[in-house]
Amino acid sequence: MSATPAPGDLAPAPSGQVAEAPVVLDRRDGPFGEVVLRGRGEHFEIIANGCFLMDTSDGRSERLLVDAALAALPAGRRGPSVLIGGLGVGFSLVRAAEEGRWGRIVVVEREEAIVDWHRDGPLGRISGAALADRRTAIVRADLVDHLRTATERYDALCLDIDNGPDWTVTEGNTGLYSATGLAHCRDRLHPGGVLAVWSAQPSPAFERALRNAGFSEVRTEEIAVARGVPDVVHLALRPA
Repeated sequence: MSATPAPGDLAPAPSGQVAEAPVVLDRRDGPFGEVVLRGRGEHFEIIANGCFLMDTSDGRSERLLVDAALAALPAGRRGPSVLIGGLGVGFSLVRAAEEGRWGRIVVVEREEAIVDWHRDGPLGRISGAALADRRTAIVRADLVDHLRTATERYDALCLDIDNGPDWTVTEGNTGLYSATGLAHCRDRLHPGGVLAVWSAQPSPAFERALRNAGFSEVRTEEIAVARGVPDVVHLALRPA
């Protein structure tokens, strides 16, 4: 997909230009399988176990994930904290760091390679300033395990894992969207806190799961894409 670049995006190829062949910049074997960083012209792509995850051609939905969570918080909440699940190409982190109203910004990322690509590699051109922000902390952990074992609570959880509830790349991530996983998400939120979940497609079944897990004000925001079904952000509140 492509769009007019916003702050933090890389410029798309001119209209009508043939897409360049991807170039592998790094390839790692880790505990969850293979992850690959590819360059394609001015853009980057992340591939996990042979499945395309994301690229830097359009960051609108990743930014909306953070913006929608902040907008859904109760009025008057000062310096709200946010946990971002998945560093990815960095757009959600960058958006959070650009917004002065956020207080503590915690990013949970399990892939050491992805963290390295941001701290010392090519993706630093996107996220360098956000990583240097004093509010930002990176936690290298599996998100499902972290939500289950952590004790800290947040005002917002912004989760961008795999391709959403109905399309997980790693089998273990299905637990995040289960009744137990959603209960852990609810427990990590302050009363009135917001759960925001990115997905590559709408999921009425996930909306039902959110309501069954005790969340309120469940809704879905759509982001149109060039082809196919829209990206979406699922939003839900932990009752006060």
